[in-house]
Amino acid sequence: MRRREFLGRTGCCAAALAGTTAAAQDPTQPVVVPLKQRYTFEIEVVGQPKSMCHAHKLGQRFAYPQDLGKICPWLRDSMSGFLRAMEWGAVFPWDYDGTPYKKLSEPNGVTTEFVRCPDPTSNGIVVKITRRAVKG
Repeated sequence: MRRREFLGRTGCCAAALAGTTAAAQDPTQPVVVPLKQRYTFEIEVVGQPKSMCHAHKLGQRFAYPQDLGKICPWLRDSMSGFLRAMEWGAVFPWDYDGTPYKKLSEPNGVTTEFVRCPDPTSNGIVVKITRRAVKG
């Protein structure tokens, strides 16, 4: 499935991710949904075709969320949706065919996704987000 097709079909799925319905909630109480799985995240700059990026260099690594402030705001914004969904266990159904990037997706293990900086010039970089399940 292609990314655009997936996004076009999913619509708003926040309620499904939270696993609650509005009728079952007390409107005076906050909704607290515990995470089913805990993960660690690493963000690595893996692609920098002809880039002159002022903020990041090839091979640079960041821990999420600890190093979020060290990441360029444009890149941080383009990753935010991926990171939030991956925190809740999402695995996106697309592959990266026709690119040099290889996706890894192991149930209850390691999952990778790739995100490009939105800089429309050749300065845009690519990062690999790696999610690892915490055992125990």
